[in-house]
Amino acid sequence: MDDRDWVLIDVETAGLSSPVVVELAAQRMRGWSPQGPAWRRLLNHGPDMNQERSRVHGLSRALIERDGEAPAQVYREWADYIDGLPLVAFDLPQALHRALQPEWVRLGLAPIGTEGFCALRLAQRLLDPVPVVSGKLQTLRQYYRLPERTPASALGEVETGVDLLGTVLQPLAMRRGLHTWQAVCEHAQAPWYPSRLAFGEFKGRHFREALSDPALRAWLEWLAGSSSPRSASMGRWYLAQLAEPAPEVDEELAQVETPAGRGAQGEPVAADPAQAGVLVFVKPEVEELKALIASARVRLADLEARYTQERHDVDVTQARLFGLLRPHYQQRDRLRLLVSYRRQYLDALVYDGEEAAEAVAQQCDEAWQQSDAEYEQVAFEAAEQKALPEDEARELKSLWRKLVRLFHPDRFAHDAAKLAIFQQLTSEINRARDSGDVQRLREIAQDPNAFLLKQGWGHLDFTDSIEAASLRKLFETLQLQIVLMLDALNELRRDARYELHQLSQEREGYLQEVARTHVQALDEEITALAAESGALSEEIEMLTGLPAPGQLL
Repeated sequence: MDDRDWVLIDVETAGLSSPVVVELAAQRMRGWSPQGPAWRRLLNHGPDMNQERSRVHGLSRALIERDGEAPAQVYREWADYIDGLPLVAFDLPQALHRALQPEWVRLGLAPIGTEGFCALRLAQRLLDPVPVVSGKLQTLRQYYRLPERTPASALGEVETGVDLLGTVLQPLAMRRGLHTWQAVCEHAQAPWYPSRLAFGEFKGRHFREALSDPALRAWLEWLAGSSSPRSASMGRWYLAQLAEPAPEVDEELAQVETPAGRGAQGEPVAADPAQAGVLVFVKPEVEELKALIASARVRLADLEARYTQERHDVDVTQARLFGLLRPHYQQRDRLRLLVSYRRQYLDALVYDGEEAAEAVAQQCDEAWQQSDAEYEQVAFEAAEQKALPEDEARELKSLWRKLVRLFHPDRFAHDAAKLAIFQQLTSEINRARDSGDVQRLREIAQDPNAFLLKQGWGHLDFTDSIEAASLRKLFETLQLQIVLMLDALNELRRDARYELHQLSQEREGYLQEVARTHVQALDEEITALAAESGALSEEIEMLTGLPAPGQLL
């Protein structure tokens, strides 16, 4: 990029009200390459940190107090490091517009550096049709098998950003003719929409299929005529692209090659995690596409099996915690209902009379019974949650290697009835996955069409077509599924319930410690609710001479 100097940045924020920056990281760049050491500091603003954010980025209040520095001092040092250069971030609006600029205003500081480009927008355009669905940098790191850097930190995000830019985005930019800083900035900022439609009747279809599909073209024209400026702009953009010839690079596939080359099934494999690979471009023939598809299916199957196992483990831990806390939660919720309905009873009695109050009393009894029934149902479901035996855990990979062969919605795109059947099947697979229903997955994988017929849904052809164009669509579909699965797995691992499961596995008795802490808080709430419900009961009995609703509680 003209050997232009610029700075890649990232921030971590925390705060219960307006967020404050607690970690700041930067790497000076020249063109696509890092120059000199990275820069990183912790900022100590004083106010209590948001505990959820602390769990995500791992920066506890104690760590900030120990290692954090005064914000004014940190920003003076950062300004010296930045030296007025353009700032680039993977999510520039978040880092610059919603975090740094408001903080500079709050602290009375002059702006530091100038605005460069958003690396996320650049990645979305250059990586298309590989979907950048969630915009999470770590998902792209995993997808392209880049090395893992400093975990859960702004510095790690900067380091991974450098890897992605140099390993993946630079070769793609060069092939698009983006040789200058200005060209890269304009490309990142220009209007753009994904090749595969993200919503609507033709969701998942490549917009260029409108050249041969009148219904899809009519939909794009309808979109362009929308009264919504955003939708109309999108439709006009797609139609304008259809008027231009498809870029030649669309016929090629970009693959990351590592120093160790490819694995046995054609997948890129890194010999040394610290070594980044390089992006190569291939025009695969039918047999090569089949090898790539086989590799993608194996990878997707492994991810699906891992997600199913880990989500099931989390559910089992939650079921154990529910068993320890059920009596306390149930008593707390019954008292909450009692207090709520006794308040309503008094209001109805005073303003609407005894008949209205009696109706509230009846509603109280019904709500109480419904609450108890719901607890019984949850208890039944929790009792069904058991850790998967080792043989079933091993079987998951085998099951998913059969199930991923079903991912090919492109084949049914032109047949609404077949597409509806396919969507029903994939929804059922996802439900079984999310509930840990291995038996259901086993039934579908053993004979998909027998399962479809049993449900009365019809019949589908799951054999692979030999046409290169069809195989390419299948490969793109599998890429999408891999990215979505990486996102889902990362999201699961960021959940507090996953952390609870991990800690309960690492520390004997930890779950019981957590339960005791919850019990203490619940008992305090129960005591307060019991006192309030008692006071309301006395008031009702004084006014009516009759027992208050919910006396059996």
